[in-house]
Amino acid sequence: MIFCLFGSFFSQAQDQNIQRDPRVDSLLNLKVHMQKNLLLGDNYTAQIYSGSLTEARALVSQFKGLFPQWPVIVHYETPNYKVWVGNFSARLSADRALKDIQRKFPTAFLFKPSLIRKERSTATEEEESDAEQPAESVNKNG
Repeated sequence: MIFCLFGSFFSQAQDQNIQRDPRVDSLLNLKVHMQKNLLLGDNYTAQIYSGSLTEARALVSQFKGLFPQWPVIVHYETPNYKVWVGNFSARLSADRALKDIQRKFPTAFLFKPSLIRKERSTATEEEESDAEQPAESVNKNG
């Protein structure tokens, strides 16, 4: 008798089919894209420079040559351009990366931006040449 009850229960459980909204996959893909491109502000980031746009662009190129595994962006806060690198979800991984980064950029430091970043990535030289006007920013950290 008990065997019949368990057999009936398990056969019903296997027959259930869960329908998932197709928009869930697109939202997950969007989140991954935003995290990879430093658009979500809940992670740790390192700042390696604050100053002129010319020097910021030079440091972006230098950083990409030394550390291609980490993303880099130029962030504008009046009156300085800041070079932000990395996107680390855990403090431990951010600290490890900072040690490597500080070997080449000794003034680098970690911080945790609190707002969504709206700046463009400086991934290509074409984008850099279009960066005459600074990106609008509401972030006051760093």
